Amino acid sequence: MATASSLLSEEKFLCSVCLDVFTEPVSTPCGHNFCRACIDKYWDANDIFQCPLCKREFSPRPELQINTFISELAAEFKTLVQVKGSAPEPQLPEAEDVLCDICSDMKDNAVKSCLTCLVSFCEAHLEPHKRVASLKGHTLLDPVRNLDDRTCKKHNKITELYCRTDQAFICVLCIKTDHKTHNVVPLEVEYEATIAKKDKTMANIQKMKQSRHEKIDEFEKVPDVSQKEAEREKEASVQVFTDLIRSIQRSQAELVEVIEERHGAIKQKAEDFLTELRMEVAELESRSGQLELLSQSKDHHHFLQSFPTLCSPLNTDWVDIDVHSDLSFERARSAVTHLKRRVDEIMEELPEIKMKRKREHAVDLTFDPDTAFCELVISQDGKQVRNSDTELDLPTSPKRFKIYPEVLAKEGFTAGKFYFEVQVKGKTDWFVGVVGESVDRKQDKALSVKNAYWTIGLLKGIYKAFTTPRVKLTLKEKLQKVGIFVDYNKGEVSFYDVNSKSHIYSITGYHFTEKLYPYFCVQGNTDGANSAPLIITPVTQTH
Repeated sequence: MATASSLLSEEKFLCSVCLDVFTEPVSTPCGHNFCRACIDKYWDANDIFQCPLCKREFSPRPELQINTFISELAAEFKTLVQVKGSAPEPQLPEAEDVLCDICSDMKDNAVKSCLTCLVSFCEAHLEPHKRVASLKGHTLLDPVRNLDDRTCKKHNKITELYCRTDQAFICVLCIKTDHKTHNVVPLEVEYEATIAKKDKTMANIQKMKQSRHEKIDEFEKVPDVSQKEAEREKEASVQVFTDLIRSIQRSQAELVEVIEERHGAIKQKAEDFLTELRMEVAELESRSGQLELLSQSKDHHHFLQSFPTLCSPLNTDWVDIDVHSDLSFERARSAVTHLKRRVDEIMEELPEIKMKRKREHAVDLTFDPDTAFCELVISQDGKQVRNSDTELDLPTSPKRFKIYPEVLAKEGFTAGKFYFEVQVKGKTDWFVGVVGESVDRKQDKALSVKNAYWTIGLLKGIYKAFTTPRVKLTLKEKLQKVGIFVDYNKGEVSFYDVNSKSHIYSITGYHFTEKLYPYFCVQGNTDGANSAPLIITPVTQTH
């Protein structure tokens, strides 16, 4: 009969979260046990309530009760360990030396492993291998963990051969089946052949170590060198911009002065003309009075003598005289506008500046559950979406996507510019971008601009822009976060690598006429390989 100590092995009473003996153990609905504090902390840190071991999800959050049976056993185990407390507290199995497989109570450390028996022995239990003739021929070596890994799973025999064709360990029966025509040698032969390469391999390792040490030295100097270059570049750039600002300010002052001088000259000219005109009006009024008096005189001689003088024209003909207000400086303004535009263009050639200016149009988005495919799970804050691979009981909605795991944001846009960022880290397949409000949500339609999709994505390890035709995108690094910028009025959708602040691709030349919605497709989980969520991340200026 098994002893209490063999039944109460430590691994049976370890919480898989804290890796310590249970404290207040509780059981989840799936039957797994955890410390109450551990499972509460695990669930408090997540939006989805699932078992840390089997990943089964629970909704709503389960009310957990103390498992009295496990609690009593854990207490008994702790008592048993304390009784044996004269010996050092045993380590966790993964941190111990290899243990003897024969010892039934407190296991001693193994001193040898037998490749024939596939068992590890302590000094006492190894004794038969030293004494019994039939056991002396067994292959012994220093203690080895996981001896089962050295057994052929198909024939249950020790793998004492090596297939060079498949680079696999095989047993003698494998030669007659799967490796009949392959290059097969005994392990000792492959070992000798491999050990012969040791010196060359060691030399290569040393060479690689040396090259990496050189790189380390090089990179350690980078911050200091970069600091000096940054200071020089800042000083030169500040000086250039300072000179430009001073030049513009001087030109501005000179232009204002010229405008004021021209205005003053025009004003003075107009005042001089007014003075002269008023004098001539007074002269004409005087002539009019004199003419009236002469007409009443009976002295015909005097009248005829004076009349020509009173009728003579004045010196100035005002018909063609005008005061032109020549205050137009359009050429100067145009030059300054062109300079500003050119400076902006040059500044936007710097990816950090370009991204900063795109982020100025950032919008706050949340996923729209009414549009979500029936297998999609959206977090409580509306910022994360993942595929559960299980059809959920959701209300019918004309806005809901029916064929693929797609979802839209609640917010739509009909003018101006907007920008948002999506984390795609950990995903192997995904699509993001914008779609038109009229996009078909019930039929199997291809991702393309003709179907009102303006998107890029990762499909079977290849980045693509889903234009017509599709464009393969070549990127230096794997995308972790994608920035999407839309200029509705210009008909342009641009995509950026947020981490490297680099432009990925732009879809241009379109005339948008309907509301646009941010679009997200998480694709299938692919047996867990693509289970990471798509996350709408807050846009900051400190990336």
